[in-house]
Amino acid sequence: MPSHVIQLIKLSVLALGALLLTACSQDWQVRALPTDAAVAEALTPQPDRRVLASTQLNAFASLTMPEDVRPCCAFGNAQKVKVGTVQVPFFRYANTLDANDIGPHAFDAGSFSYVKASPDGRSSGENNGQIYTRLGGFIDLAHVRDTADNTIILFYKIYKRLGEDARIELPSEIGPRYIQLKAFDIEHLDPLQRWNLAADMAARLGYFMAESHEIAQWHGYRSWALWSEEVSAYSPEDIYSNMLGAKVALALISNNLAMNKTLFNQHMNTWLTAAINQLEPVTAAQTNALFDVIDGDWWDSNEPLPNKFMLLKRHYTLGDEQSPYLVNKQAAKSHAHWPLLAPIYEQEECQQDECKQEHQAKPLSLPRYSHGVDMDEKAQLWLFIDDEFKANFSHIPTEMWSNGFTSAVFLALSEYNQVEDDKQLKAKRLGDNS
Repeated sequence: MPSHVIQLIKLSVLALGALLLTACSQDWQVRALPTDAAVAEALTPQPDRRVLASTQLNAFASLTMPEDVRPCCAFGNAQKVKVGTVQVPFFRYANTLDANDIGPHAFDAGSFSYVKASPDGRSSGENNGQIYTRLGGFIDLAHVRDTADNTIILFYKIYKRLGEDARIELPSEIGPRYIQLKAFDIEHLDPLQRWNLAADMAARLGYFMAESHEIAQWHGYRSWALWSEEVSAYSPEDIYSNMLGAKVALALISNNLAMNKTLFNQHMNTWLTAAINQLEPVTAAQTNALFDVIDGDWWDSNEPLPNKFMLLKRHYTLGDEQSPYLVNKQAAKSHAHWPLLAPIYEQEECQQDECKQEHQAKPLSLPRYSHGVDMDEKAQLWLFIDDEFKANFSHIPTEMWSNGFTSAVFLALSEYNQVEDDKQLKAKRLGDNS
């Protein structure tokens, strides 16, 4: 092929990529305008910091909820893949990475991203996948990032209407979703308390959005028509990863580090990396080895993606307190990979006759109450079911879902899904052995 034709093709691909990147992520910026009370207080000899926090935020009209969910990082390593009924030969899905390869965060990235990790850094793309950590188990970076993005935009939408009756529309999955805010008195709260209350609400509701996504995947939601997402529903690392994203975003809001997309991306990058390091990540090679250890127990490498029961271990216990799943030391020790994995379990450093508890899980939680306000009473996420998905709820009492439902029933509904999964997996295993 002539070189000028090759060059033309390259330029066309780059132009298409730039177009896709421009279209896939909204730009946004919020400005804090001082109130008269804040300005007057600033000019006093000893300003009250609570009064100085009295600001008005503008540019809300340009803020919309993220639409581009990042592709899920399927549980396992080097999985086989099929499209439709045809297995893709000689292909294995790479799905793990090292903590130093996370890459910069790109708000609402979807499948495409190209941003700077720092003001003086070079542009590059997000790297999403699975990282095993000693304290947090497997972490799915796409889930962390998605929930952080949702939490940030929810904060600005909630802050604007805090204390009022209002509805926040959310992207539809298996039917309409929205957040209903109820009116309540906020006059007794100072400006900083209002900011923090809105932030706490946003983190909690951003997490509930992630829970509703797990339910939607189980009941038939697909972002691509040819690819079933049932294999990703209730994956054991998903909800913990989502809560981690909500908590990181809450920290950014509390430190006023998300006033525009660039500021948020750069600080999300540093906080995400720091959070993963806090959970004590292992190497990509060790993560892959741990997936090998739990092959046949947590997942089945013989099943290609997107077969539902490629995933064997699921987490149905939704709620605002989450603990991660850690790979059992005895299972690791009995595997051929033990020489590689031993350092994860055997604490080598002791100081002053004190050693760290080895391989201890780090629980996460999100509070229901903030500044005396029951947030679940004042802000509720509602989910409704379109006709095409109603048959997938036939095993659940209709009164639980037929007229829409809130996060208050997510756990009970998921328990019915667990019973159904147990039946399906038992039937599959009987069929495989017959």
